[in-house]
Amino acid sequence: MKKRIITYDVKLVKEESKLYEMENVMVNSANAAGEMVELVCNLNDSTVEKFGIICLDTKNKVIGIHIIGVGGLASCNVEIRGIFQRALLNNAMSIILFHNHPSGDPTPSPEDISITRKIAEAGDVMTIKVLDHIIVGDEGRYVSLAERGVI
Repeated sequence: MKKRIITYDVKLVKEESKLYEMENVMVNSANAAGEMVELVCNLNDSTVEKFGIICLDTKNKVIGIHIIGVGGLASCNVEIRGIFQRALLNNAMSIILFHNHPSGDPTPSPEDISITRKIAEAGDVMTIKVLDHIIVGDEGRYVSLAERGVI
């Protein structure tokens, strides 16, 4: 009896590429990450919550930005495996998580803190360091969970 075996290939496909006015494509601080997210993803204007990652190489140079999930007004379901699937495809050494609060208030919720810790633990297992989680509010306000000691 013959059995069919399927072989697969995994590829990362560019969706879009744009030029941005910025001095540097390195993310070496919460401020730089916040500015990058604001500039590239324009989350301030979003009426729904969006969750994404910035993938970084060994020198903290941006090698990719991914929107992982889009939710509603108050939440966005994100699977941890989807985060690291994209990080692995980008060959990322580290990642920075980000999401917006459509309310405009970037204060982290208990759920934000909990999921950040779970993702950081998974990153430790995968040897992909989670450097920060930036929560974007309105008018350029953001909160860094690394600066708050969550990571």
